[in-house]
This record gives sequence, structure tokens and C-alpha cells, in this order.
Amino acid sequence: MEDDSTSFFDPTRFKILAIGVVAALAGLMSGIDIGVVSGALAFFGKQFHASTLALSWVVSSMMAGAAVGSVSAGWLSHHMGRKRALILGAAVFAVGAAGCALSWSIPSMIAFRVVMGVAVGLSAFTAPLYLSEIASEDSRGAMVSTYQLMLTVGIFVAFLSDTYFSYSGDWRWMFGVAAFPAALFLIGVLFLPYSPRWLVMQGRHREARQIMLDLRNDPLEAAKEIQAIRLQLETKQDGWKLFRTNSNFRRSVGLGIMLQAMQQFAGINIVMFYAPKILEYAKFDTQSQVWCTAIIGMVNMFATFVAVGLVDRWGRKPILYVGFTVMAIAMVVLGCLLHSGMGSSGAQMAAVFVLMVFCAGHAMSAGPLMWVLCSEIQPIGGRDFGMAASTLTNWVTNMIVGLSALTLMETLGAAGTFWLVGALNALFLILTILLVPETKGMALAVIEERLMKGVKLRKLGR
Repeated sequence: MEDDSTSFFDPTRFKILAIGVVAALAGLMSGIDIGVVSGALAFFGKQFHASTLALSWVVSSMMAGAAVGSVSAGWLSHHMGRKRALILGAAVFAVGAAGCALSWSIPSMIAFRVVMGVAVGLSAFTAPLYLSEIASEDSRGAMVSTYQLMLTVGIFVAFLSDTYFSYSGDWRWMFGVAAFPAALFLIGVLFLPYSPRWLVMQGRHREARQIMLDLRNDPLEAAKEIQAIRLQLETKQDGWKLFRTNSNFRRSVGLGIMLQAMQQFAGINIVMFYAPKILEYAKFDTQSQVWCTAIIGMVNMFATFVAVGLVDRWGRKPILYVGFTVMAIAMVVLGCLLHSGMGSSGAQMAAVFVLMVFCAGHAMSAGPLMWVLCSEIQPIGGRDFGMAASTLTNWVTNMIVGLSALTLMETLGAAGTFWLVGALNALFLILTILLVPETKGMALAVIEERLMKGVKLRKLGR
């Protein structure tokens, strides 16, 4: 009789899952950095008598550093390898986190936030790239989405930490806890395999074949993937030259830039950075603000599981349709609630509920799927350049959001700010319909072939 016991535990699948979780710890680090500042900001600002502009720079300086990190990430991941670039990111992050915890002034905090940002930008570029190169075609969407999943876990952990330390007002420990996942990530990434694609790029074909055999159940499938990689890599990496000379590549770079701008201008980091401030507008006291912020972070985390589970089943576009629709409606409703004056506890609870719905809409759609799509649409000859351009856009637009949100709420009012965000999400829904391709289950080589033939962007996939 044939033994079916192996069906209950697939060592290869478990190995890929473990690799994915460890690599995606880069997202955990980023999430903690994004989330921690919302709870620490008021206490830090009070100690150093910071102005609104200074607080905005404390928030957004991380994104300035991340922009620098993302620009350098393409070169580093190409020459050092994806694995070593992740190791470097973890080490720099630990230094930045410790520095923030020990900051002695507003300029020193801004400087160490920039250092953390460099690490986050480097990891945000490299981790999705590494995950897309490790995963098989039928699991690529879920694997890349684990980065965003871990980012939301990190935000939730930061919110919980902020809640705990809010009773003592110890903002130093709020920042300091970020060093622990950095150390965990640094240890874990040492045990990761090199990317088979990168090994082939370096001419290390025997190592690439061995790692691919370890990552696939079927030796024939592994051999086919290595052969496909070798054929793709016959096209030399020269993204800048390709960008200047090939209009089809410019289309894919432009699409990647648009996708990341949509992700940030959808407004999620207004909530992640300034949730306590928004809840202050909704007439919550200080302790209620941090507890409600933690609950919002929990919803944000669990909703990302939806995207990971559905991205390779439903496809990218249907999930984006749902997400942008939900976010647009939620922001309009929140604006109406804040405009009404928040005169009752029922209105306060409704505001928290709408914020949770908004975060769920983003976490299940634009949050993870923009990273998935950006990792899929760039041709191999300009892959590093295209990913660097889109990742840079993510952090630049993130910085714009961080710098402008407080000013917008002071000038347009909280209600006006969220109506504006709702209108932007409605626009992004239209852009998704018109321009975004459905790449579910599509081989990267096929997407590239269709792109270079001049097929319309929305028809690059299925």
C-alpha cells in the first residue's frame, strides 16, 4: 500500500515558507519604524518643545533616508547579492533604532531617523525582489505579499509597545524596541539561501542548480526554471540605457511609479503616523487614543492575511477594485463624521470603526499588491532600475504625506483632509481599471515579452 503520510507535511513547501517569513522580517522592521512614531511623537515633542514643523520632520525624515536607501539598493543588491544587502539593512537598522532611543535633541532624532530610513529603503527594495526570485510562479503573489503582511505585524507590535509605554511616557523605549527585531532578522538572514537568479547572474551555475533543487519538489521543474533564468539573463542589465532608448520599458517604469504613488496617496500613512492626532479630533482622551490606535493596527494586520490568501486566487485587479472602493467610501464617511462635530460617544465609535474599515481596505489591497505588481512588470534587462524607481517613488510620496498631513489638517480641517483622500482613492480606482494589468499566474518572461511587443499596459497579463 502506498504511504500518503508525506501529504501531511511537505518539507519543500515548509522550507520555502520559512525562507519567506525570515526574508519578510524586513517588513516587520519597516512596520515597527512606521508605527512607533505615532505613539512616541507627543511625548518626544513635549520634552523638547517641538513645533508642528519639527514633528513633521521627525516623522518624514525616515522616508528621506528610505529614499536614499532605495536608490542605492539596486546597485547593492546586484553587486553584493540580495542576501548580503538584507544583512546590511538589518545591521544599519539596529544602529538607527538604538540611536533614536538615545537621542538628545530634535536634530539628533531626525538624523537617526534618517539612518533607520536608509535601512528600511534598502530592505523594502531587496526583500520583495528576493521573495519573487525564490517563489514558484503559482505562489509568487503570496510570497511577495508576506513582506507587506510582516509590515502590518510590525505596525501592530509598535502600537502595542507604544500603548504599554504610554503610561510612563517613555518614548525612548518606544523607539528602542525596534532594535530587537533587527537583531532577530540579522541572525535569521544569515541562514537564507542565495537567490538562484543572482547566482546565475554571477556565473555560479552549480550553486544555483542546487538551491533550486532544494526549493522545488520536481527536478525537471527546477531545471526548467534555471534554464529560463539563463535565457533571460542573456539580456544584459543596463536599466538606465534601456530607459533612455526603449519606450516600452519607460511604460513599465512609469506604471511602477504610478502604483507606488497610488499606494501612498491612498492615505494609509496619515492614519499610521497620526492616528492619535486623528482620534484627538474625534474627542478621545490620551489613553483612549493609544488603545484605539492599537486596535486599528490589529485590524490592519489581520486584513493583510486576506490579501495573502486571495492574491493568487482572485487576482490582483479584483482585490484592488474592492480596496479602493472601500477606502474612498470610508474616508468620505470619516470626513462627514468629523465635520458633524463628534457630539456623541456613538459618533466617536463610528469614527474608530470607519478608520478600521479604511485600514482593512488598504491592507487587503494596495498595501501588498503594489509590491507584487512592481516585482512582476519590470523586464529583466531593467529589473533593478525599474524596482529602484518605483521604490524611490514609494518613499518620496510617503515623505510628502508625512510632511503635509499635519499642515493639511490644520488648514483644510480634518474633515476636508479626509474628503480629499476619499477623492484620491476614487481616482485610483479609475486608474486601476484603465492601466493596471492582471498578472495572476503569469510567467515573468511572458509579461516581459508582451510588454516589449507594445501590448497595452492593462493587457500585459490575462
